[in-house]
This record gives sequence, C-alpha cells and structure tokens, in this order.
Amino acid sequence: MSDDLMSRREELRQKYRLERDKRLRADGNSQYREVAGDLAHFVDDPHVEPGFTREPIETEVEALLIGAGFGSLVLASELKKVGIDDIWIIDKAGDFGGTWYWNRYPGVMCDVEAYIYLPLLEETGYVPTQKYAPGSEILAHAQRIARQLDLYEKALFQTGVTRMQWDDEAARWTVTTDRGDIIRARYVSTASGPLNRPKLPGIPGIENFAGTSFHTSRWDYGYTGGGENGGLDNLHDKRVGIIGTGATAIQCIPHLAESAQQLYVFQRTPNAVGVRNNRPTDSSWAQSLAPGWQERRMRNFETIIVGGETDEDLVDDGWTQTFTRISGVAAKKKAAEIGRRLTPEERFELLELADFETMQEIRNRIDAIVTDEAAAEGLKPWYRRFCKRPAFHDEYLPAFNRPNVTLVDTNGAGIERVTETAAIVDGQSYEIDCLIYATGFEVGTSFTRRASYEVIGRDGISLAEKWEDGFKTFHGLYTHQFPNCFFLGTTQTGVTINYSLCILEQSRHLAHVLRAAQDRDCKVVEPSLTAEKGWVDEIMSLARRGLDYYRECTPGFLTNEGNLEDSRGLLAGSYGGGPLRFFDVLKEWRDAGDLAGLDLR
Repeated sequence: MSDDLMSRREELRQKYRLERDKRLRADGNSQYREVAGDLAHFVDDPHVEPGFTREPIETEVEALLIGAGFGSLVLASELKKVGIDDIWIIDKAGDFGGTWYWNRYPGVMCDVEAYIYLPLLEETGYVPTQKYAPGSEILAHAQRIARQLDLYEKALFQTGVTRMQWDDEAARWTVTTDRGDIIRARYVSTASGPLNRPKLPGIPGIENFAGTSFHTSRWDYGYTGGGENGGLDNLHDKRVGIIGTGATAIQCIPHLAESAQQLYVFQRTPNAVGVRNNRPTDSSWAQSLAPGWQERRMRNFETIIVGGETDEDLVDDGWTQTFTRISGVAAKKKAAEIGRRLTPEERFELLELADFETMQEIRNRIDAIVTDEAAAEGLKPWYRRFCKRPAFHDEYLPAFNRPNVTLVDTNGAGIERVTETAAIVDGQSYEIDCLIYATGFEVGTSFTRRASYEVIGRDGISLAEKWEDGFKTFHGLYTHQFPNCFFLGTTQTGVTINYSLCILEQSRHLAHVLRAAQDRDCKVVEPSLTAEKGWVDEIMSLARRGLDYYRECTPGFLTNEGNLEDSRGLLAGSYGGGPLRFFDVLKEWRDAGDLAGLDLR
C-alpha cells in the first residue's frame, strides 16, 4: 500500500485541497446562529420541572465556582486539601454534571477511556463498568464526587450569573444572578467548559419549521420515547432528519436508524470513524490496581499522544494506536532503524505517508461495511487524520445499510433552506416530521458571549474589552486587573485530548497558589502586567507549530472554521509546546517557590 500511496501523493494532496476548498467560508463562525431570541427555547432545560422559584440569597463566601462540571469538582477537591472549605457552586443546570448533565441523547458516551477520563476515581473508590462509559454513568460519577465533597448544601442550581464586579476596597467579587442573588466572594473560578453553549446552523428558515426540532444537548424524549440505550418507539411512524455527522451524531444515529420510519442524515463533511471495541471492565484487573494507577495511566496516555517515549501503552486504544503511527513516535522508530536522525524532509514524508495509509484504511473500512456504493462514497473522509477530532464507533457505519436510512450528502454545501415541513438540498425537498440539530457548540466566539455574563475588573475594565483581540493571561489561569479571578479550561494552557488531566493540573496549581497566599496572610492574588505580557509572548512564539498542518484541513471547530488567525479559536491560544511541557512549566514555577509574576497583597 505504501508504494501505491507514495505514487499518488500529489493526487491525494489535491483531492484533500479540493474537498477543503468546497467547505471554506468567508463568514467562518458567523455562519452559525446564536441560540437567543426566538431560538432561545433550544436551550431550555428538559430535566427539571418548569416554574422553579426560590428566595434570593445575599451572602459572603470564600470561593465561588461557576459551573458544576468536572472542572469545578476537581478544583473543589484540591481547594479542600489546602483548607478552603467554604465553597459555593453556581450552575444553570439542575444538578452537577456539566456537559454530562445536558447531553443525554441516545448512545451518549465519552470517546476517551473512562479509566482516565472520569476524575478522582481513586478518591471515590470507583472503577467504571466499561472501557468507554455511557453518559448516565459519567453523570452519576459527577454527582458521587459532589456528595463525597459535601458540595450540594451550597450549590445554587437553575441559576445563571448575570454580572461579576470587583470591589477593590473589600477585596471581593460581587456576583449577581438571575435569581436576584448577591454573593460577595473572595475567590471566583469559572469552569464552564469548552463545549458549553449550543449552536445552530445559519440555514434560512429554521425558525419556521412547523414540526418538532431540538438540539442533541436538549434531547426531547417526550417526543422520541426511549432513553440513553435507544428504544425510541415514538418514532416508528416519523420521518426524522438529523443535521451533522460529528462526534454526537455518530452515537445517536444508530438508535435513530433502529426506530425511525425514515431517517435522513444531512451531511456537510463526513467523519473519519475508526474501531472503538468497547468492553466491560475486567474485575480481576480492577482488583489488581495499585495506588496511583489512574494518574500513571493518564500520563502514559498523554505521553503517547504527544509523541513521547514510553515502555508500555496502558490504554491501547484507537487514540494511542493512531498517534503512535502518525506522530513523532513513528519518526523515532524509523530513525532508530536507519541509525541516524531523519532530515525534516524525511520526517515530513514519513508522517504524511502514515497519515495517508491511516485514512485509506478508514475509507476501505467504509467499503467493507456499507453496501450502497453511493452512500459509501459519500461517507468517505478526504482530509488528514487530525483535521477533525478522531471518532471511534462500531455501529455507526452499519446503520447506513438499513433501508429506512438515507445519507443526504450535501457535498460540503450544507442544507439550502428549511421550510415548514422539509429540508431542501440542491433543490430536492426532504419531507420530515422532526429535525434534530447535532451541530455542536460555540468554540470560536468570545469568552464572555459563551459565559453569558459580563466581568468587570479593577478600574471598571471589562473582560470583554480586555480580551477583545485575544486572551491575555498568565499561565492561562488569571489575568491582570482581575484579581482573585481564575479560569479553568483552554485559555492559553496545554490543551489535552483527555480534558480531565488538564483540569487536574490546573486545579493543583491554583490550590498551591492560594495556599501560598494564605501562608503569607495575603487576600489578593493578581498577575503582574509584566508576567502576563511575557506569557502572551511565549504563547505567540510557539503558536506557529502545527499551523501548516491545519491550514490544509477541511474546516471545523479545531481549525476555527478555517480562520486560523482568529485568536479566539479552541487551539489558537493553546500552549504550542504541548500539554506535558505546559504541566512541567507549572511545576517548575511552583518548585521555584518565589511566586514570580504574581502580586500578592
């Protein structure tokens, strides 16, 4: 295969560029509709009874954590270790869980191994039941952590922050909410997650559709019937359309295919779907685990993902196998074989060839599974393996062999318009009773838009104003003029595939800083302008890494819809040295002991 692909190298490059160019749009992220106004019902909470009310609360607290997902749960665990116990939580949701509270669509499952993704497993004494845990198990684990940490008593659910303002004299944040609360907090952390705010496609007419429609993160089981494991019996006489073929869609499409009278899958860009091979947890393996096993497994996974050297692949799944094959690991193996370092040209050629081989195997798998030739051709991805987040699933492709399932491949153009009863593609009308949006979440929009509230720091400056041209932080965790305000997530940090390792490292670092502040009897923590500028300069100096790769990619959320120069993209502000090097930077800073770059007072 290698020789054939080598001879076709330029042909494949041109094919990839052609498919990319079909999908590039000048409007980038502006092509999506904000879920507001007449579309606001798309973010209503289907998991709580309507009409909830309570009396407003006015109080002073030590730490207020915005967001009730794993970010805040891990931070709360670390804060309690350094003696900060007065911890309050605010979230619009009705319970803990974060993204796993909202996303309960049929087939929902994390695509990262549960043994490394679910945080605090050793601390809670829990071992997941499967290698890839279903959403309900992940949600239950979040709630388990919250109970163990006694966080429910001071949790304000179904509550949205409306404004944060720093009071310099009191050295506290005044936080107001849509329930009329006034909370004065010493420290505030925001951990709303990178995939937090649902988005809708900018297709003309979606507001006029007369049938049932919903976003996958607000699944309407009242309409479909069934639950996480499928059984969507109410769809037996329904024509269903689903927009999108990303990570969410590949999980729920098999269940829709089983139940709907007719399913139309509207695709703009096909997904590259590898084998998942999920399986139950081996009880003897679980009993053999030694203390510290989870973090060792987390770091082993991340080492392989970034092309580092390790004696063993503890996770051994589609992620690690793919990265081993088409990352620096492959180049190191080749160098060892020939007894010298590869030239840059040899390295590029080797990794490109491995990428071509991997994608050809994915396309061959489609041919082997999907019986309809037109559908098989439409499902084939033509781009490099990491242009889009790799997907792994075993039931997605077979769903297209069902006679009631039609792939509507829009050849990169998307749906032309939606009428009261149908979706129009290339002039053809597809009559539907239900339209489901598997269209993902806002990534490349401003932080304050995704957070849905304004943050006002010292001297009246707003965070939106300060970050108008991109993130400005120190270590991605705090920003000058916004004392005692901390950010967990992807703002100028080491972005990881396993998000749980990222938030664990960030939480440990923040807990260390606050413990050091306590030891110095300081109540205010703020990065200096010099330290912030130095970090931004370092981020920018490393930002060019990988840009050539992504510039050739078909657009998506990883490439900020093809607008790589926009500093608000998911990867635009990430630490170019990679996550493990970023974690080392934090540790080296802590080990120095002088808290360089922070003003404590």
